Amino acid sequence: MASEQQAEAGHRDIPNSAEFREFITSGWAASPTAGAASTARAEVADHAAARRAAVSERFPGERLVVPAGGLKVRSNDTDFTFRPHTAFAHLSGLGAGTEPDSALILEPRPGGGHDAVLYTRIRGSRDGVEFYADSRYGEFWVGPRPAAADLSSQLGLTVRDLETLADDLGKDDGGPARVVRATDPDITALLDAGRTDFLEADDEFARFLSTMRMVKDAWEVGEMRRAVAATHRGFDAVIAALPEAVRKGRGERWVEGVFGLHSRHEGNGVGYESICASGDHATTIHWTRNTGDVHAGDLLLLDAGIELDTLFTADITRTLPVDGRFTAAQRRVYDVVLEAQQAGMAAVRPGNRFRDIHAAANAVIAQRLHEWGLLPDGVTVEQTLDPDNGGWHRRWMVHGTSHHLGMDVHDCLLALREDYLDAELRPGMVLTVEPGLYFKADDLLAPADLRGIGVRIEDNVLVTETGHENLSAAMPRTADDVEAWMARIRTP
Repeated sequence: MASEQQAEAGHRDIPNSAEFREFITSGWAASPTAGAASTARAEVADHAAARRAAVSERFPGERLVVPAGGLKVRSNDTDFTFRPHTAFAHLSGLGAGTEPDSALILEPRPGGGHDAVLYTRIRGSRDGVEFYADSRYGEFWVGPRPAAADLSSQLGLTVRDLETLADDLGKDDGGPARVVRATDPDITALLDAGRTDFLEADDEFARFLSTMRMVKDAWEVGEMRRAVAATHRGFDAVIAALPEAVRKGRGERWVEGVFGLHSRHEGNGVGYESICASGDHATTIHWTRNTGDVHAGDLLLLDAGIELDTLFTADITRTLPVDGRFTAAQRRVYDVVLEAQQAGMAAVRPGNRFRDIHAAANAVIAQRLHEWGLLPDGVTVEQTLDPDNGGWHRRWMVHGTSHHLGMDVHDCLLALREDYLDAELRPGMVLTVEPGLYFKADDLLAPADLRGIGVRIEDNVLVTETGHENLSAAMPRTADDVEAWMARIRTP
């Protein structure tokens, strides 16, 4: 629809004479892959097939529809960069290269199981108007699309042209169907027309697809390792660029740009909006505006992660002294946050519950704030840790300490409480551990020398059979090690 409206507006001044059409659609060499041998099977294909088998087993005899989603308008006739829905990427094996509006359909077989069919825009003919006139989807404008045979060989799926999707879905025999709602309103509306009592079924489907990502297989853990290693290199680059960020002004933007450059080079891009918070901005937990200066003597809280082309992302935070050395007050806060993080990480082991991570880190924060005299008179550590009637210490750490991590930075969020907060930790889970302390500059209850200091330390942790592995352990964490890290990078 948007492309039709743009064409009617005529702002692009695309020629439309018969002579031009004949000329622009002729004289092209064959596509480089046309007639070539089938593309080799992708490494992810077998893993994606195993995930689909688990979904098939859970919902036997039902048609299962997982759309990738479509383009979203950023401004007028320009779109945001497309990223497919995570459930689609997880089950199809397609990542950053997914075509907008694609869909994965699991069609039930009469004898049991499902056949997986990928509907997508496949390489089109160059003799049609879309090729040169459609600025949103035309290959002349946005680049060539894959051939159906190539995709089929790579992913081990049946691949069909997206143009046939509506007709194929319309052939529904009235059997049960589920769809990941809101991802593609057109597909959802088409299915809803033939269904009743579907909302609860769709919610259950989406929840299952979200929860099934909690435990990673070996290949997924490998992708997480790659994302963490790439993110480490991005942090190194930021440290090297800090003097320039101070010198040029608007330094938070400079930091964001440096990390973004490495994200695009190392992977698909940033896994979420980077937090590049200097000075008092570091006390704003989700400071993504990144509009401030970076000054010598300040702390820079950098919360950032690189998303790979497979869409697995890291999520790491380091709090860095801009000029390479912590002040006494900064180190005082930093050391407490590190102590809390170490307590939280010690709680990451099979058999413990997810909530135990937060409880362990929180206990340290509460104890230290009590020792500093920041809790109200007469309030004990036990009282402030009471989940029903306490919480005074949370003024300075209002967020949680951990979340699941994977293809979404806050992964598995549709899981029920009993499958998330109350669940036992299992080998293969990847979690963050990220306590913090935030003393805002205008906080009259904070000690004067701590105001304007915000510290968070975050690592990505794999639950193992015997405990845990810190996937980001190569990135220094202690105050002394952070100073040495920065000095090493800045030394010519």
